[in-house]
Amino acid sequence: MKSLIVAASAVAMASLAPALAQAQTAPTTGAYVNLGVAHADAGQPNYELLQGKLGYRFNTYLGVEGELATGLKGHDDTIGGVDVHSKVEHEAAAYGVGFLPLSPNTDLIARVGYGTTKIKAKAAGVSGSDSAESWNFGVGAQHYFDGVNGVRIDYTRQEFNHDQGHANVFGVAYTRRF
Repeated sequence: MKSLIVAASAVAMASLAPALAQAQTAPTTGAYVNLGVAHADAGQPNYELLQGKLGYRFNTYLGVEGELATGLKGHDDTIGGVDVHSKVEHEAAAYGVGFLPLSPNTDLIARVGYGTTKIKAKAAGVSGSDSAESWNFGVGAQHYFDGVNGVRIDYTRQEFNHDQGHANVFGVAYTRRF
């Protein structure tokens, strides 16, 4: 009975070897996508976002990515006795990305880019919106479980132009490389 278990284990291990080899030699170049959620801390108010990123990794260390986001939930506040509801209508940004591989499936990430954010607000039946541009920079890490599917966590600082403030954006996403 013991030899049957050992033999079955050996067959199972042998059948996993090609999958493990593929995971260890996953491509370090090519396209990737991320879909996730983020929390944007702008002091007051804060926003929850749905983010999507589309990127291309040129080599082991360099890539580019574009990012789009929209607000999931708005923020309610009372200003001067008036109830105000605001929400991120959209965000868009482009980044240069640096990768530091820790293993074939794990990278540290640094990125810098430029973006725009549009926020819509409603108060007393009146609505309006405003946009602000920002220089963005951040860091993160990603790990691919099987060479193509993984998870990414990141932090991005948005420094809005013309002294319009800043936001700290913390995100987690599913990532897939092709």
